[in-house]
Amino acid sequence: MKDLESLSASQAARALARRDIKATDLLLACLDRIGQRESLVKAWSSLGKESALARAKELDKGAIKGILHGLPIGVKDLFDTYDLPTSYGSPIYANHHPAADAVSVALMRQAGGIILGKTVSTEFATFKPPVTVNPHNLKYTPGGSSSGSAAAVADFMVPLATGSQTAGSIIRPASYCGVVGFKPSFGKVMLAGVKSLSPSLDTLGCFGRSVGDVALGVAAMSNDLALAEIAELHNKPRIGICKTNDWSFASKETAGALALARFSAEAIAKGVVQDIALPTACAELTLIQTRIMNFEMARALIFERMQFGKKLSAQLFQQLSEGAQIPYEQYQKDLQGAHQARSSLAQLFDNEIDLLIAPSAPGEAPPAKDGTGNPVFCRGWTLSGLPCINLNISSGPNGLPVGVQLIAGPGKDRFLLSVARAFAQALPDPVLRDQA
Repeated sequence: MKDLESLSASQAARALARRDIKATDLLLACLDRIGQRESLVKAWSSLGKESALARAKELDKGAIKGILHGLPIGVKDLFDTYDLPTSYGSPIYANHHPAADAVSVALMRQAGGIILGKTVSTEFATFKPPVTVNPHNLKYTPGGSSSGSAAAVADFMVPLATGSQTAGSIIRPASYCGVVGFKPSFGKVMLAGVKSLSPSLDTLGCFGRSVGDVALGVAAMSNDLALAEIAELHNKPRIGICKTNDWSFASKETAGALALARFSAEAIAKGVVQDIALPTACAELTLIQTRIMNFEMARALIFERMQFGKKLSAQLFQQLSEGAQIPYEQYQKDLQGAHQARSSLAQLFDNEIDLLIAPSAPGEAPPAKDGTGNPVFCRGWTLSGLPCINLNISSGPNGLPVGVQLIAGPGKDRFLLSVARAFAQALPDPVLRDQA
């Protein structure tokens, strides 16, 4: 079998389980691709070639270990790994070697995954531009903060990589890089062993090149192994388009992507795909998310700010300083507002709609010099805790990918994956249908 690095995680997992290919050969193909492209894309903060090869050889000799058997995986450099350095994207932790894996990483190893290396994260998963660039055009950003993971999957360096989202750090880079990004329900994947930024918001997920890929990844990360078996969509769901209260930020290409998404949604929907307005309790979702995030990150990184303030970027130091000024009373008020918004959204999904389709980002990836892009279209959905998945729909004026995100009701992760697969299969472009 040629071009093993181009196999999706799902395709590779099936071939490995049947022993049609060897874990060693797949890993070597990925390493060869990294050797060709890493000097340009800069997706990795560290690689564990020798340990990964030893693991692959061991897996080739033994029984099938689990659903990720023999799959090379990139781990965002926010997740602790016992055998690779974990810097959290900061020089403060340049020589940090954790004693244990993050729970999600340990579960991926248990499922047979091969941890190939650590992918670049922005500084503490915030907004300072990383060294990583967009593999589709090296002058543009891959997004943040899961920059290296999205770029590595998009550039065929690895079939699967982990990510985290506090504002828009899975969905946005997935859209910019043209891959599938899955942010499951809040709390679906345990946070233990991942550097915390905002405990009320931090959510772990992954990147792949198909819906089946990310289902496989999150199934292993959460130990909800049934999640990997995506059910066929037998009943037509009620689907709506939600432009959100931040529509003024949308570019022409994002408007066009939503129009294409409506066309595909109509093929699988029950009734007309209508525009859906958010409940009045959601009017300030973006503002509330921003304040909660800034308040919590100022406390979560208080040690780093006090002891190593000069090693923080000026951008992050300023953000932490501003977050420290938010009164606790305001934080409590915002938590209450978030609770009310979540309740109103739960009622919306119970009574009116099964699935929403919304923008993933304002447009295609901006130039790298302009930062990692605006997470405005993700903030509210992160605050809501709802499961979201990005699918590539079209391209922008610079030929870069543009995605949309599908959003399901509270705890409806399995349903979301079923709809996402059916939606991808309904896309008019046969290449984009491969995302199914």
